[in-house]
Amino acid sequence: MDATVLFALTLSLMAAFVFTPATGSQLSWRRVNKVKLLGFDWKNCGKPDAAAVMKTLSLSPDPITIPGRLTASASGSTSVDLGAPLSVNVTMEREVGGFWVKVPCLEEVGSCHYPDACDVLNQLIPPGHDCPEPLHTYGLPCRCPFQSGSYSLPQSDFFLPYMDLPSWLTNGDYRVQGVLGSGGNELGCLKVALSISSD
Repeated sequence: MDATVLFALTLSLMAAFVFTPATGSQLSWRRVNKVKLLGFDWKNCGKPDAAAVMKTLSLSPDPITIPGRLTASASGSTSVDLGAPLSVNVTMEREVGGFWVKVPCLEEVGSCHYPDACDVLNQLIPPGHDCPEPLHTYGLPCRCPFQSGSYSLPQSDFFLPYMDLPSWLTNGDYRVQGVLGSGGNELGCLKVALSISSD
């Protein structure tokens, strides 16, 4: 998929489903003073002829401190228009005693199926509002539909605010895979690996 979509979904889904409690959530959440994301790594995991491909994604510094500043750049392409409904299947795993254990879906957090990422983006950035910076400056879209073509986000600075963590999301090593689909067809796949350390 285009870099904007993958980058937006990667960061938005991390923020929306890992660090922000769902409305009406019965889970236990805790405010943390500082979160560090260490050893961020990524790779495409889609088919060789995948319609949506992330070509580059760079995040710095390492570790990424929250709250704090993040510098990011990304590029990618999609050979098809991407519109609603745009499903995302997320698989989250945590290393426990040398084994990778699948984290279940708990109130939209963990290994979950999101039937329409377009709806998620509309909730985060309601229609009628400008896309946040620096997407707005570079004329990059932040909601569906995303037209086919190549996209690029030059190196840009973001501020990451304080975040809440679910009580079960403890310090450790995590792997997250997101599969993008539409109409039962896989469009692209992205794997992210990182370690979480929180105060």
